[in-house]
Amino acid sequence: MAKGFYISKTVGVVGIMVGAAAVATIITLSVLYSQEKAKNNEVKPTEGTTMTTTTTTAAPTTAPSNEAWDSYRLPDTLLPDTYDVTLWPRLKPDNRGIYIFTGNSSVVFKCMKETDMILIHSNKLNLTTAPTLTALGSTPAPTIKTHWMQVTTQYLVIQLNDNLKVGESYELFTEFLGELADDLSGFYRSVYQEDGQEKVVATSQMHPTYARKTFPCFDEPAMKAVFHITVLHERGTVALSNGIEIVDGTAVTITRFEPTPRMSSYLLALVVSDFMNVQSMQNTLIRIWARRKAVTDGHCAYALNLTGPILQFFEDYYKVPYPLSKSDQIALPDFYFGAMENWGLVTYRETYLFYDPLISSNANKKKTATLIAHELAHMWFGNLVTLKWWNEVWLNEGFATYVSYLGADYAEPTWHLKDLIILDDVHKVFAVDALASSRPLSSKEEDITRPEQISEVFDTISYSKGASVLRMLSDFLTEPVFLKGLKVRDLSFINLTNAVHTNGTVLLPMTVGEIMDRWVLQMGFPVVTINTATGQLSQKHFLLDPESVVDVPSQFDYEWIVPVNWMKSGVEQTPVWLLERKRLENDHDGGGDWVLLNLNLTGYYRVNYDTENWERILNQLNSNHQAVPDINRAQIVDDAFNLARAKMIPISLALNTTKFLSQEMAYLPWQSALNNLDYFYLMFDQTDIYESMQAYLRKQITPLFEHFRNITTDWTEVPDGHTDQYNQVNAIRVACSTGVDGCQNLTAEWFTQWMQHPEQNPIHPNLRSTVYCSAVAAGGAKEWDFAWEMLQTASIASEADKLMSALACTKDTGLLERYLTFTLDPMKIRKQDATSVIVQIAGNVEGRSLAWNFTTLNWRYIFTEYGVGSFSFAKLISGITQTFSTQYQLDQLLQFKEENADVGFGAASSALDQAIEKTRANMKWVSENQREIRDWFRAETA
Repeated sequence: MAKGFYISKTVGVVGIMVGAAAVATIITLSVLYSQEKAKNNEVKPTEGTTMTTTTTTAAPTTAPSNEAWDSYRLPDTLLPDTYDVTLWPRLKPDNRGIYIFTGNSSVVFKCMKETDMILIHSNKLNLTTAPTLTALGSTPAPTIKTHWMQVTTQYLVIQLNDNLKVGESYELFTEFLGELADDLSGFYRSVYQEDGQEKVVATSQMHPTYARKTFPCFDEPAMKAVFHITVLHERGTVALSNGIEIVDGTAVTITRFEPTPRMSSYLLALVVSDFMNVQSMQNTLIRIWARRKAVTDGHCAYALNLTGPILQFFEDYYKVPYPLSKSDQIALPDFYFGAMENWGLVTYRETYLFYDPLISSNANKKKTATLIAHELAHMWFGNLVTLKWWNEVWLNEGFATYVSYLGADYAEPTWHLKDLIILDDVHKVFAVDALASSRPLSSKEEDITRPEQISEVFDTISYSKGASVLRMLSDFLTEPVFLKGLKVRDLSFINLTNAVHTNGTVLLPMTVGEIMDRWVLQMGFPVVTINTATGQLSQKHFLLDPESVVDVPSQFDYEWIVPVNWMKSGVEQTPVWLLERKRLENDHDGGGDWVLLNLNLTGYYRVNYDTENWERILNQLNSNHQAVPDINRAQIVDDAFNLARAKMIPISLALNTTKFLSQEMAYLPWQSALNNLDYFYLMFDQTDIYESMQAYLRKQITPLFEHFRNITTDWTEVPDGHTDQYNQVNAIRVACSTGVDGCQNLTAEWFTQWMQHPEQNPIHPNLRSTVYCSAVAAGGAKEWDFAWEMLQTASIASEADKLMSALACTKDTGLLERYLTFTLDPMKIRKQDATSVIVQIAGNVEGRSLAWNFTTLNWRYIFTEYGVGSFSFAKLISGITQTFSTQYQLDQLLQFKEENADVGFGAASSALDQAIEKTRANMKWVSENQREIRDWFRAETA
């Protein structure tokens, strides 16, 4: 059994690949979860509840110090077996206007080590009666001496008069009351409007540490148990949980659920609503739940059609049947994250589960497909097989992210989705992992203990680097061997290596564990440099700021064992492994041959070349760019710009990699170039470089704009290819923003037609984000007010998202200030969307200082009220500071950090440190490169 993992007995056929020391397995849990800054106020009992609200004889919360209850980790003295939990959420407020839930819980646990104390997680719950302890064996249970809530570490502490006996089982019974708050954590309240009525949903988000906010429990992933759930709820509503429901009806409806499999507490899900569903019965009952209107409007049909094929794909992939009796997925009006993989009842933000072909774009459709695949992948790895502790989150999230492309590609085979991991994950995480403030994939268990630390590891490193490294592993092992490692029980990396050597298809320089440890246990990644005249390969740790100091030592001295696949003038060559230095055994006399390393970016590293080979590559791109694979055209651009930022090549060389774009019609190279040129806009859009930069990009984008105008018969049709549709959006967006003739008139005309006939939107769903933003930016209050009105009546969340983003495009600072204030009012902007709106405003030149000032002035309120979404706070900090490049802005950042130290930053702490590092790097980069960049753009547009 792999270190750090607990495997249920039912998964005997599922294998776990074990690394030498830190690569424990290749399994998965899911989605960006975050912490709420602990609020120390407890919910007070409410008059009129049916449960007893007597005050229990609890000791003060400021109890004497003791190592057991001061530790954030549970001791190994008790092990839960079953829970029997009854909950009654009130969907109407009490006479104080507070929504509550009441409940009771019986947990059966076994004593593993003798102890006179029960520690069980409980947070923001009031006990309404004293807890009771019953022995299930022949020895009587010790009496309870005292109990209290330890607020800081979130425990109910029960001190006993005698010891529990090893091997004996006991039952702890508690009754409690909690607030059904709108804080989007634990058991919480979601509100929406339908048919002119306000409706309330009781729903849950237990991951990663919020089950304890719903009932007292052993709230750690290794503490698996069977859950027997009963929910009391109003007549006319339906209750859902992980298992199939069994309904009784009295004055209230009593819904009992089949017992869950043995599982972690964070996977428990509860929803009470008047939602409807669409369903199908294949090998498994599949149901998609949502607001009634969304179901009747057909918004759930695509998710229903996808789920069956994706489940089938993963059954074949893992060679293990789907382990539950049903697969429910539900779209929630208020939900902080993209989705949550609760076993048998996956919860989603509405925008990611709904699809309407008349309203949703192909980008929305792709997001729905990949996210469903991500969550369903967790039904096996993450739920059936679970991490012992959160320090190895990358294995869970990285694996789910990687295989989500495989599952979605199976369901939509014509889209070629597997290539999009390059832009969506590899390039994205390169930008973070090239900082001196990055972190390794794997953390020490003792370094991840507090709830905010747990939330912080659900970041780009875990998701995107995890996926990128596993994709590299799958490539150099080959997919069949990689899959073999998933399907054979207890197959270690060492045994896997032997199997690889035995079958003769893949040769490795050492064990998989020895190779992977270097990618897992040290942060960052290498840049591989080749001298094509000699064939000499070398590597070094790639840092965007080469003068930055890496404070974290590495046992491997920041060297990696690098798989190098390569081609010469379009012909693939024999792959090699780079350990320290390596010479490619080939003819290296140069000539006219160009050499390209890291084909299709399967390796997690950047590549640099000697000057002569760079010139040969550029000549090839300018003469016949299609001789170079699409992914590598994108990678050449991305490598060059980042190598230039790291002072490894001239900035003019990086800019030269964009010249071939006037001939390029493919999406990946264009999007890579636009992503990198965005940095230039962030640094220079308020300088004299801006106009010549605009002129250059206008010249490059015009052929692409004309190409799509022609193949769509003057914008009346849609391109066939999935990525071609993405690139059509790029063509219009960039053409309008750079002033290509006729583009702004086109978008303004479409928007005006819509304003004249609001019930008939003439704008194609793929183009709406771009058209809305362009029209609002070019317009005034009339256009902004119309977009706001349409936001209020949007019938599907993805349309609302497009309008929210467009409202941030206005050039009117008064409107932007008003929009910022809306983020403090959940009746105008839902809490789940507040940080996104602020970041979108910060992306507008006119809104940058407004967004920064607003955030700094309101940080205490935002962090306190919206603290559960702290992963989004990391995006907030990085988003509002991405243009910082002056000493004044650096001083502001440092002052912000100092002034809010008492408030805290939660899971945004690393993002703040990275923002400070990036600002310093930006300052240096601008001062060193501004003149060369100005000269290059002026020469190209003269």
